[in-house]
Amino acid sequence: MIALKITNVKQFMGKLLGGEDFDSFLLEEATISTYNTFRIDGRQNRDFYSSEEWEDKKLRPYDFTAWKAIRPICFDLIKGTRTPSSFQFVLHLIPEYMASILRKGDTSVTPLQISAFVLNIRYDGSALTLVTGTSYNTFLMDKTPDALWDQAIREFLAKREIGFEEQ
Repeated sequence: MIALKITNVKQFMGKLLGGEDFDSFLLEEATISTYNTFRIDGRQNRDFYSSEEWEDKKLRPYDFTAWKAIRPICFDLIKGTRTPSSFQFVLHLIPEYMASILRKGDTSVTPLQISAFVLNIRYDGSALTLVTGTSYNTFLMDKTPDALWDQAIREFLAKREIGFEEQ
């Protein structure tokens, strides 16, 4: 787990909300505080779907909503002349990308043993911080996936020319 302070908040927000840079993620939850506090549960709502739709993995491949689908809603809640007082997004890397991250290291851990590679994005009114995390399906002694995910996020930000400082 690492904490990274974003050095250019405006540029980062443009990429998060205005571009496709983070479309390889799913939204677990969002909290946005502006004139109200808005909370979004990214879990798909079973009651909204018919039984056939719920079971259709092409229509609903994940338990969480794709960031690219919810991004415009979050953008609408944040845009304006005033900066939000705070926000937090909890994103999960789309599961299909986990194997490629694990292949970069010397580990016997498989994607089936990992529940999620998580990226927490927090803005407190003055600073924007990213915190990485790994959620496991079972206890593992091998923490190599944590280090691989941390490095993947550093590379992800560098490739997109997003400046950061390690905390």
